[in-house]
Amino acid sequence: MTLLSRNELRDIINSDTPLVENMIDTETQLQPNSVELTLKNIEKYVDAGAVDFDNSERKTPSTETIEFDDKDWAHLDQGAYKITFNEIVNIPLDLAAIARPRSTLLRCGANIGTAVWDSGYRGRSESMLVVHNPHGFGLKRNARVMQLLFFNLHSELTEGYSGKYQHENL
Repeated sequence: MTLLSRNELRDIINSDTPLVENMIDTETQLQPNSVELTLKNIEKYVDAGAVDFDNSERKTPSTETIEFDDKDWAHLDQGAYKITFNEIVNIPLDLAAIARPRSTLLRCGANIGTAVWDSGYRGRSESMLVVHNPHGFGLKRNARVMQLLFFNLHSELTEGYSGKYQHENL
């Protein structure tokens, strides 16, 4: 696998099927080795989830939306939250992606838990934000919170992602 550069990312973002759609400011969000995703909304968990081997008993927990104040800020206490991004990601069959939180989040005592973005995935993704700082953490609507890194695969897949989260939040 080879990490895509800023120029390669720019070319794919500007293609007929953009790698990332709905960006607030492409030049700001396009980094040397990644695309930054921005915060659309925050939800708090209100019950338990469950995971099993074959997904027959899988349950994602219910959530409640956390509202932004009149200046577009949300104060989060210590704990885990579900966040949704503004951008829509379209992963072609010859790429895959992984994500990392922006380093400023880590310096503030917060982290984002992510999974792999498989080839063929399309959707407005969700991740888990964990606030470790005992004093909490402030997040503004549309804040750049995560960096998505794209990798070329050695060959194009014949079939991509087709799971439960395909086309989520569209």
